[in-house]
Amino acid sequence: MNKDNAIATCSKTVMVALMLAVCMASQVVMAEELTPAMTAKVDKYKKTLAGWAASPVIVAAAKASNDKGGIAGMSNAKWDELSDNDPVVTDIKQNAASKQINQWESSTKDLDKLNLRDEKGNLAGFSPSSGKPLLYNNANRPPFQNGLKGVWAAKEIKPDPTTQKKTVQISAPVLEGGKAIGVLHSAVVAD
Repeated sequence: MNKDNAIATCSKTVMVALMLAVCMASQVVMAEELTPAMTAKVDKYKKTLAGWAASPVIVAAAKASNDKGGIAGMSNAKWDELSDNDPVVTDIKQNAASKQINQWESSTKDLDKLNLRDEKGNLAGFSPSSGKPLLYNNANRPPFQNGLKGVWAAKEIKPDPTTQKKTVQISAPVLEGGKAIGVLHSAVVAD
């Protein structure tokens, strides 16, 4: 490698590192503390979400997805390439769980992006009115990881990465026989 190439590579690396630092800093700055009113609203919807997670149609959909092992060969990259009208997406958005989820989400303006995940984080149902979720599998995300352990809510208000709505993430486990078999998660929209 000659000197000019080394300098160019080093400059690019520094630029990428700087951009990442700015992005990370902006995420920290953009988070807001929960007000008492927002805390009460989040607590209300945590209870609502826990009740919905116990719905027979939700339990059945999580169990069915677990039994299938999700969609064979599906990854977040493949999911991203699918259109909203792709048969794979349509199969999920037209299942019984998605229809129920759509009714629940449509009944309030306080929730956004109500999704059902199986025990591995694979999408098992979503509200079609919110559009196709960005991720097929969110197993590494806090709403899923914490939702498997119990009813959970984030401790700050952050803008949703796709809609920029200020929200608080919430989740609840889908239980069968006391064992978490999935997670129902959503976001409470800040006032």
